[in-house]
This record gives sequence, C-alpha cells and structure tokens, in this order.
Amino acid sequence: MATGPHRPRFYLGVLIAGFIAGGVLSGLAREWMPDSAARTFFTTTYSPTFGPVSADLLVVSFTLGPLALHVSVLALLGVAVAFLIARSLF
Repeated sequence: MATGPHRPRFYLGVLIAGFIAGGVLSGLAREWMPDSAARTFFTTTYSPTFGPVSADLLVVSFTLGPLALHVSVLALLGVAVAFLIARSLF
C-alpha cells in the first residue's frame, strides 16, 4: 500500500478541490468581468457527457446520467494551483 502524498485518493482530492476552486473562479469571472474577449476565453466551457447508463438487476432497476463535466480554462487553472499548493505542503 502506498504511503505519503503519492496515493490515488490524495490526487483525486486535489483534482476535486481544484475543479471546485476553478468553478468558483469561473462563476466570479462571469459575474464581474465586462463583456470582452478575455471573459469569453476564460469562461467558455467544454462539457463532455456520459450516459445515460441503465442497469436492470431483476430486483432493482435504475438509470444514471447523463453525467457531465464542465471544463474551462479557469477550472484547469484551479487544478494547477491546487496541485502546486498541495505539493508545497507535502
């Protein structure tokens, strides 16, 4: 079992924290930046989707989806900043 900050849950946590911080930055940019090319560049999102996925287990049937991930330049910047902060702490 891997120990220290090089375990998969650590990187998953950093990735989630970065996307949340980037989403907050993107929302603030949409709210406060004037209409310009910079605002369009930083707040344009690419949204890959997955699903819907259905499962019929004879007793229970459920459908998940569609699941989407909204990625923007500010979200990627948030991931990079979160990784740099986490790397400097550990």
